[in-house]
Amino acid sequence: MGTRQGEQAALERALEGVRHFESPSMQAALLAPSTTSHPEIERLLDPEKLLGVRVLSSQKLLLYESWAAASSSAQRTVSLQAHSWPAQRERVARWVGAGNERQILIVLPLPGLDGTLSGYVEGVYHFDASKLEREIWRSVLLAIAAVFGTSVLLFPIFLTLLKQAAQQSRRILDANLSLLHALGSATAKRDSDTDLHNYRVTLYAVALAEKLGLPYVRMADLIVGSFLHDVGKIGIPDAILLKRGKLNSEEFEVMKRHPLLGLEIVAGNPWLTGASAVIRSHHEHFDGSGYPDGLSGNDIPILARIFAVVDVFDALTSERPYKAAMDFDAALAIITQDAGTHFDPDIVAVFEQDAKAWHEQTACLTGDALSAQLRVSVEKYFVTA
Repeated sequence: MGTRQGEQAALERALEGVRHFESPSMQAALLAPSTTSHPEIERLLDPEKLLGVRVLSSQKLLLYESWAAASSSAQRTVSLQAHSWPAQRERVARWVGAGNERQILIVLPLPGLDGTLSGYVEGVYHFDASKLEREIWRSVLLAIAAVFGTSVLLFPIFLTLLKQAAQQSRRILDANLSLLHALGSATAKRDSDTDLHNYRVTLYAVALAEKLGLPYVRMADLIVGSFLHDVGKIGIPDAILLKRGKLNSEEFEVMKRHPLLGLEIVAGNPWLTGASAVIRSHHEHFDGSGYPDGLSGNDIPILARIFAVVDVFDALTSERPYKAAMDFDAALAIITQDAGTHFDPDIVAVFEQDAKAWHEQTACLTGDALSAQLRVSVEKYFVTA
């Protein structure tokens, strides 16, 4: 037990020990004409608790004192103590003496029948450190036993509540994943007639982020953002979105709106708002030449910088209705060439280390296999209980 905690407990015990003197009958006895003894007071004295009592007038003159079996040195120490005098309805409690012989001095004001201050009573309380500590530890152990006993009795209830909470959390997660899949599929159907790109880029992004040491708490936002990165294309007209040739300047300006349209689509859904960084900024370039905000360098959110690399890589290595798939080496050469202009060079350097293995593991997977792989990441990074 800490010293301060023990001393505070001792002071509280001492205050309890002298509260007898606050009763009207005891105050009447204390303020009665001085006699050689006051039986009412002396019955309270105890060598192990209340050592002595001193009664003083309102002018602080000693009217009466009585001591239990206490040493003369203890009486002398207390009688010589200077202390503050409490106002009515207040108390003073302080330590006197030194070492193991310390006592606690309590001073109480004594109101008269008319309510004015009539005098003071000083009570000297014995402090046995070892006994107090034993009592406090006994109380602590009893409290621990009570808590443990209660916990044992309530454990089945706790277990049921936790199970129900986990089941409810699982249902909410499944509903949100269904929403994620529906939005991703709707986007893919409008753009390339397949949603495999969404699965692949999400798996690539997770692998790259893990390699970079992205904080655990950011991974869920990266997963949702990667899967929904192009959700704003739902709002782009078919004539522009499905055009086979190169877009003219006016058409490209319309296409550049899709990140902001994506933000509008996910707005208001707390589970999807973490995707905003990827949705808004995945077309920003490291040199500041991207859109929609013209951000550069580290001003581009880290999630968007990670995703930009894998998004372009998968676009290059995937077959689309309007192009054939590029082989791995040629695609990686383009990524490397654009490090420092389009992409964060530090992220590209890490991507190069394992890109071939990730591509071999992912590019050949079918829709069901990709979905199963993504489910593993979801189970790892989304809290379900």
